[in-house]
Amino acid sequence: MTDPNLHPTRSCRQRATRILLLLALIACSFSRTAARISDIQLREAPLNHSFSLKPDSLYLALKDQYNLAVQERNRSSQGALLEKMGELSFHMGQYAQALEYYLDASQLFRQDNKQNELAYNYIYLGILYYYNRDTTRSNNYFRQALSRFRQQKDRKGLAIAYGNIGFLFEKARLYDSASHYQNLALKEYHTTNDKAGMAKIYENIGSIYEDLSQYDSAMANFRKALQLYKDDDEKILHIEVLNNIGDIYRKTGQYKEALSYSMKATAISRQSNERYQLSSGYRDIAKTYKLLGRDDSAFYYLDLSRKYLLDIYSHESSMQVAFLQAQDDVRKKNREIEKLNNAQRINTVITISVVIIIILLLAIGLIILNRQKLKIKNERSLNKQQKEILETQNRLMQADLKAQVLGEEKLKSELLAQRLEREKLDAELKNKALEETLLKEQIEVKTKELSTNALHVIQKNQLLEQLKTSIGSLVDDEKRDQKKQLRQLLAQINQNFSNEGYWEEFKTTFEQIHQSFFEELKKTCPELSSSELRLVCLLKMNMSSNDMATMLGISTDSLRVARYRLRKKLNLEQGGNLVAFLQNL
Repeated sequence: MTDPNLHPTRSCRQRATRILLLLALIACSFSRTAARISDIQLREAPLNHSFSLKPDSLYLALKDQYNLAVQERNRSSQGALLEKMGELSFHMGQYAQALEYYLDASQLFRQDNKQNELAYNYIYLGILYYYNRDTTRSNNYFRQALSRFRQQKDRKGLAIAYGNIGFLFEKARLYDSASHYQNLALKEYHTTNDKAGMAKIYENIGSIYEDLSQYDSAMANFRKALQLYKDDDEKILHIEVLNNIGDIYRKTGQYKEALSYSMKATAISRQSNERYQLSSGYRDIAKTYKLLGRDDSAFYYLDLSRKYLLDIYSHESSMQVAFLQAQDDVRKKNREIEKLNNAQRINTVITISVVIIIILLLAIGLIILNRQKLKIKNERSLNKQQKEILETQNRLMQADLKAQVLGEEKLKSELLAQRLEREKLDAELKNKALEETLLKEQIEVKTKELSTNALHVIQKNQLLEQLKTSIGSLVDDEKRDQKKQLRQLLAQINQNFSNEGYWEEFKTTFEQIHQSFFEELKKTCPELSSSELRLVCLLKMNMSSNDMATMLGISTDSLRVARYRLRKKLNLEQGGNLVAFLQNL
């Protein structure tokens, strides 16, 4: 075994190689954001790759365009420009500023109902939250974007959303779900024949198989991606796939093939001036030489990788400083503009205030002048009215003197006329009282006459009833020679019971006493028969049931039936007093 102390140069190189590898990993962590952007899918970048050379100038140009869009009140343009400034801030590592721009853009897109632009903006927000290690919000924004792409039937947007959701599942080591969403994205890209998109999905699927140590499947997908990038002439993404293929060869122990692909990747990176890919390629070459046992070559390429990483870090730092300086200049400019605007607004307010004060003073002066004129006019009018009042009072006093003489005579005549009128009124009242007395006496006479007639009818009917009963008993006797004459007498008595002439005389007398009774009764129930009207008259006179039955020539049972029918026709409720109802008519 060789003593390492005998070969100090080789031992120092080995230690230096380890130190450089450590420095390279540390330096890599500073530029990880920019180097890993290709892992998650964006839509076509609205910014050119040249933005990284002069981001400050690009930011100022975008800011000027945004201010112009604000002046024109074009919300769609404002949202698009805010989104571009957010993307620029994102690439410069200013995540807080990028988030503010993206959120402002999404609000404008919502106000303008630009659902498709809003969906792409959610993709940007999802990517931003992913790099801030907030995968929950990142997934939420990707899902919202997916929902809107479905509504808009944007297949390319669907593919981007599926790919990003699959990427999140891959980082969470949920490889089945990751593979499912990557395949959905691949299907959408196939539909639109987007070769670059298909290539990126094949690359993502290859990464999944690589994580699962299924290197054959990973290699197959990486080669599909490589071929599609070649067909689409995508040199930058082409470099990354070459590095991935080199990694697969290195992990499977095929170091020469790995070295070949890493060399191809670095050659294309030098031609394209892609410092990130060049640094990554040199690092992969150094790893491969280390595995081949060629430490000198590993040290050389690791030193190159470190050099490029330091250059990248220095370049990024200078760009970020320039970008921050540009933002600070914009803020200062905005503050100065705001100051000028405030000063202009203050001057405008002062000018308007002065004009308003002058107008108010003029108005107050005119009001005072008009009030003075009105006061003088009112005083003149008042003096004229007072003069007219005095003249009128004088005329009235003279007229009063004349009227006093005539008034006394007129008063005497008026008093005499009032006395005559009062005497006439007293005479009329006496005549009216006399008429009322005579009317009452007539009513009393008619009432007595009506009662007398009713009494006579009752007595007559009672007598006839007795005769009817006696004759009926004779008729039932066996003496047949008297039956015919007795039947004739019985018929005459029955005829006498229904003498209509008497009832007409009775009704006439009743109406004289109870005026308008039958009119009110007909308004209540116009369908009463003559026999029911007779019953009503007798009820109005408050006769007993026996007397009413005798006058009507019916039995008391028939009288109860007649009263029941009358109550029903008059629509009286059960328990209502029929006599009281008729007395109130």
